[in-house]
Amino acid sequence: MAVSKTIPIAKIHVPERLRAVEEDHALAISASIVEHGLLNPVTVRATPAAKGGAYTLVAGAHRLRAMELLDETEIDAVVVDADQQEAVLLEITENLFRNELSVIDRAVFVQTYRDVWEDKYGKIVSGPKAIRGNLPLIIGDEAKAGFSKHVADRMGVSPDAIKRLNRIAQRLHSDLRAALRGTPVADNQAALLKLAKMEPQEQRRAAIALRAENGDLKKALGHVKAVRPSEKPEAKRDGMLKALLEIWSNADDATRKAFLAEIGLEDAA
Repeated sequence: MAVSKTIPIAKIHVPERLRAVEEDHALAISASIVEHGLLNPVTVRATPAAKGGAYTLVAGAHRLRAMELLDETEIDAVVVDADQQEAVLLEITENLFRNELSVIDRAVFVQTYRDVWEDKYGKIVSGPKAIRGNLPLIIGDEAKAGFSKHVADRMGVSPDAIKRLNRIAQRLHSDLRAALRGTPVADNQAALLKLAKMEPQEQRRAAIALRAENGDLKKALGHVKAVRPSEKPEAKRDGMLKALLEIWSNADDATRKAFLAEIGLEDAA
């Protein structure tokens, strides 16, 4: 059951989001609101009375931030009857089928959608009994087609595309994923798939190098390649030393601390 109402912005709690709010995007929405008004309400769920009777944001973080930027004190909202897991599914659903998501964010959303679904409704299996549940997002014959096909149909892509997104989400190290966000590579599926094939330790080194090189992936991967095993131990050692010194000289304090923490020398900073 859902109820539409206008609620005070101050009473809306914003939990940690799967997709961080981008200030530029919120500013663009605020300009649209000034011209056209708030076309789509945010979605919230009621917080139990024991916790103050306020609301928790489910979907619409950018719209909420846009209203805050306009110094508005109230916002139109749809209040849904949902538990925390259903709220995450609703957040993902609203964002997953939007065109402005980068490939890397879309991959994370697809995987998280599946993880939360399985946690709430049980393991997804292939075949006609796949993804049966009571969430209204997947019903009837659509449920029989399989989870990947369901998501693919709603996104307007092929099931193979969903499988590629799953490979990126499952195999791309979280450190590298974080370092890539906001760079052009975050929306380059081919590059992400190649990075996902690297060994986890190489991906972590690439993440450190990427920050040191201000997002230049080519230079970052050059450092990683330099420390890969070679036929001659001396060449390997020299390449590693050269790469480490170059990264260190270009790194800021935060990156140096991250590197020291990675090798267990936090107190040496």
